[in-house]
Amino acid sequence: MAQQARIGLIGLGTMGAALAQNIAEKGFSIAVWNRTTQVTRQFHAEAGDLADRIVPTETLADLVDAVAAPRIIVLMVPAGQPVDDQLAALSPLLAAEDLVIDAGNADFHSTTLRTDAGLPFGFMGIGVSGGEDGARHGPSIMAGGTRAQWDLVQPILTAIAARAEDGTPCAAWMGPQGAGHFVKMVHNGIEYADMQMIAEIYGLMRDGMAMDAGAISRVFAGWNDGALRSYLIEITASATATEDPHTGRPLVDMIVDRAGQKGTGRWTAIEAQHLAAPIPVIEAAVMARNVSAQPDQRRAAEDRFGAAPTPCRLDTATLEQALIAGKILCYAQGFAMISAGSGMFGWSLPLPQIARIWRAGCIIRSTMLNDMARALDDHPDRNLVLAPLFADRIEAALPALRQVVSQGIAAGHPLPALAGGLMWFDMIRTARGTANLIQAQRDFFGAHGFSRIDGIDDSHGPWGG
Repeated sequence: MAQQARIGLIGLGTMGAALAQNIAEKGFSIAVWNRTTQVTRQFHAEAGDLADRIVPTETLADLVDAVAAPRIIVLMVPAGQPVDDQLAALSPLLAAEDLVIDAGNADFHSTTLRTDAGLPFGFMGIGVSGGEDGARHGPSIMAGGTRAQWDLVQPILTAIAARAEDGTPCAAWMGPQGAGHFVKMVHNGIEYADMQMIAEIYGLMRDGMAMDAGAISRVFAGWNDGALRSYLIEITASATATEDPHTGRPLVDMIVDRAGQKGTGRWTAIEAQHLAAPIPVIEAAVMARNVSAQPDQRRAAEDRFGAAPTPCRLDTATLEQALIAGKILCYAQGFAMISAGSGMFGWSLPLPQIARIWRAGCIIRSTMLNDMARALDDHPDRNLVLAPLFADRIEAALPALRQVVSQGIAAGHPLPALAGGLMWFDMIRTARGTANLIQAQRDFFGAHGFSRIDGIDDSHGPWGG
């Protein structure tokens, strides 16, 4: 088969098919292969005007032959063993100058191990955010690999990426090894937390303020014109306004209260512990999804203790300010975790650039990221809550967050993410906390020692004397 395609792609599932169409639409010829040949044929048959730039292939060898050297081949297969299987199958077919890109939701540790495994071709991992619509029309892309590998694929990746309002492509090189997948993992953790905080505010309106779905939708739609303008607020307004075609009721009221997850939020929470990076808002969001998956236990507890939520005196303006504060605290924790990972793995992750490539295409895109990028430009090592602009915003919104959390909890509303953000903030702004007692306890039972406020280190107490 004549070498005619600029790039190849393996895996024509929902995301793979959308990404292949995006690549072809941007003017790049692309060879495609799927394990099931009929899927490949059908994809090409239904490609319409893009079919001339799509080369369907029936074997891996055909795919490799169809791509011009140095070959670039994108894997859009499930994370884990399927990736290793494809790498093994490609090994005898590719040359050292060729490049395979894992564009799935891989564990960044696995990406680093694969990079260091001595594959007979180049390998890099990229995080792709935005779901099916993003893959088709412009995702946010976080690339991990060598600089030379990025230079090779940069023309294609920046062409297919989303564009921010200033026209900047939302694709960038993060660093070597698993850096791209690490940043994508933290992105997904922030996504979990953002969604959870929105759901908590929704719950307060529904159960604490007796608002119906239509009224809630109008509130979210109004908020999307202000500081909270973002993709998640926008779709929340749309989702709560949607009518169930079968019953005529709000569709959101017909959905089972059980949230699914694919694991990336859990990975974020686990990795944060290894990095000693406090991310309580994200951890609370993961916990909340796990609890949501236990409906029988929740029903039994409600039968024993009674339904939790009762009315509470709040207004939507206060809820808006509380959500603004929660969002800032959540993103501050996420960027602090990225900074911790950057130091731990020696990656020099570009925090301002990360904020910029999240401004469009990805699930957590938000106008607030413009200000975050500028704040990180000024001082990338400073926590966002200490940046002057965000410090002022936190100070202004903090009374609302405190009111919402205190009144909501008093009325029995579960607010783990909002409360987690508030508790973290109160801890980081307390110069002398209560860890001195914990150190006393550790020394008492384990002789672990402690530092004294008068500057003497490695001290021990005369406990029990």
